[in-house]
Amino acid sequence: MSNLKLKEAALIYLDRSGGLQTFIEDCKHYNDSKQSYAVYRFNISINPSDIVELDAVLGNHILHEPLKAAQLFQSVCFVAVKTLSLIEQLQTETQINIVLKLTHLPLLPSYGLDLCEFPFDYLSQRFYMVQGIIIAMTTVTKYTQGARFLCSDETCPLSEGFQYIRVHVPGATESTTVRNDFLCSLCTSPLREDRKFRVLGDKQIAEIITAKSLTAFQGCPNNQPIRFQSLTVFLRDELSNKIKIGSEYIVVGIPTCVKNSSQTTICIEANSINLYSPKVPSGITDNFRYLLALTSGSCWKFTAVLANIFASQIIPPRTYNVLKLCLLMSLVQTNDRNKEAGDYLDILIVTSDTLLVDRLLNFSVCLVPRGIRHPASSDIFPTLCRDKYGTGVPCIQACSALLAKDSICYIGDLLSHKKEKLELLQSVLESRSITVYIPGKKYGDGVDQQVTFSVQSSFWSFIDVDSSSKRHIHRNSTLIGQVDFSLIPPNLMDAFGLLVYCNESSPGHPILPSVQHSLKKAIDPKKVLYEASQKFTEQDYEKLIAFARNLPVEISVEAEKMIHGYYLASRRIRTDSIHGSKLSASALKSLVSLSEAHARLSLRTKVLKEDVLIAVLLFETSLTLKYGAAVFCLPPNAVFPFELSSEDLEQRDVYLTQCQQQLQDFIAAYGPGSPIATSEE
Repeated sequence: MSNLKLKEAALIYLDRSGGLQTFIEDCKHYNDSKQSYAVYRFNISINPSDIVELDAVLGNHILHEPLKAAQLFQSVCFVAVKTLSLIEQLQTETQINIVLKLTHLPLLPSYGLDLCEFPFDYLSQRFYMVQGIIIAMTTVTKYTQGARFLCSDETCPLSEGFQYIRVHVPGATESTTVRNDFLCSLCTSPLREDRKFRVLGDKQIAEIITAKSLTAFQGCPNNQPIRFQSLTVFLRDELSNKIKIGSEYIVVGIPTCVKNSSQTTICIEANSINLYSPKVPSGITDNFRYLLALTSGSCWKFTAVLANIFASQIIPPRTYNVLKLCLLMSLVQTNDRNKEAGDYLDILIVTSDTLLVDRLLNFSVCLVPRGIRHPASSDIFPTLCRDKYGTGVPCIQACSALLAKDSICYIGDLLSHKKEKLELLQSVLESRSITVYIPGKKYGDGVDQQVTFSVQSSFWSFIDVDSSSKRHIHRNSTLIGQVDFSLIPPNLMDAFGLLVYCNESSPGHPILPSVQHSLKKAIDPKKVLYEASQKFTEQDYEKLIAFARNLPVEISVEAEKMIHGYYLASRRIRTDSIHGSKLSASALKSLVSLSEAHARLSLRTKVLKEDVLIAVLLFETSLTLKYGAAVFCLPPNAVFPFELSSEDLEQRDVYLTQCQQQLQDFIAAYGPGSPIATSEE
């Protein structure tokens, strides 16, 4: 009687939710085909909140005994088919394969499966919710969704018909569904499969890992040991090809245990999978809000102070301000909005002070959730290996570039990578995509495949000038700009959006404060050396960057005209008759990205001409390093010509206003509409 009440509740839910009408339409599709199937598969959408409100017992069955609940719906649907004559070919109830698709799970601790906690509950065969990042996936293959078996004894009544139907259940392997040792329950003769009725479905295997595990790739200090383990996810049928490597998902499924020869693996059979959307911070901390109000009279002061006091735990204020400003701008250009290729801000640093620069970059990478410090022993881009379950299916591993999705991938010393890796890096920086080739001969099916992935991360790297000069002291080179870049392919240098020069003897690096800072930190590592470190903590900067990187910005008309005017003017003066223009087409995208980044860092939603000026100064300095000075000549420390006291901030504003006028004069003289441009046209 209780079973009958559950079936009645299931029918009422199907009727109220619209699932019954969907089921009737699916039946019509099967009936119109006039083909006899061994298995008729139906997906039924289940909203746990609605069904628990209708009947708590049925809701409990679905959440905690999903296999038994599927049998209830199977019985209800079979009666509906026979009563309404929906499928003429259907003979037995076992031919109906019901898959209950949950829209969500209750947000209660008992329904969450934490990948950092052990052991996993894989014996209860109920639904759990797990959240993680896809770190590997296979190509899509086939599996047996259902099969028809017949008794091998022709005199047995079960040697025909559809009495022996086997369908896939969560956690079952291929040998569980189809093998040759089944016996007839009537005469105990062996069963044989009727292969023409075998139903195949799509299958894909993925591996996920908790986002907490990425702290192991950030170089952040962690005193408490934590164990991270990936979890295998089986995606079947409509869930295949619904995932992307590097993206974070919420998976609802049934944990199970899969045995492969001597190896036992805990996995989860996915029931639904949805892209995870992180919460956007609503604002910034009070200290930064006060600083923003204090500097509201200028478009340049707020970002100047941010850069000046940034990372005071690592280096003293007023040290490498240009680099710190560029890092902050690159950080706020990382988010999960729909990006174009020009939205990324890649930075290549040329320095002889690699220790301090490396510490600064490691510190900065930790300020965004998915920042990656690429380990030298692993690969930057996706690699290919065989599936660990012994099926021979190719498995694609994510590696650093794809794991740093919507974030920063810091790859260390550029010259430490081999030539072919640098060529691949150049291709990725230019196209923002990577293609993995799968040879058919090596992986069984004989058909070559290729899979292309979008690379949605910004890259940081540095070049050790002293090391490279010692390593290649006998190499002949021509010094064009201020630094010798003969060891780096020119196209690779152009692929990086920004080139920053940091030297111990540069104006932006006073040596004595850095020495004092290092000595004091060596004596007492936990001591706070500067007042700025107390007022503006690492957590404050994390919140500021998280808020700024999600700000939508648009470019004003005057800012757009200034960007295009500078680009065309600079392209014209850096063109010769032999080699053509030294500015690539990507330079325009870099200028737009730099302008947007400065506007975001200033917490504005519109790019102004003041933002374009900072972008132009940084970009022109980069060009001067590579090609030498041109008509629009800048001093070495153009963005920060003064030490940043309150008086110096006012002087800097006056200086930048003069630079803006020089830029407008430069555009008027060499940009579109100028006498030079008119004569050329």
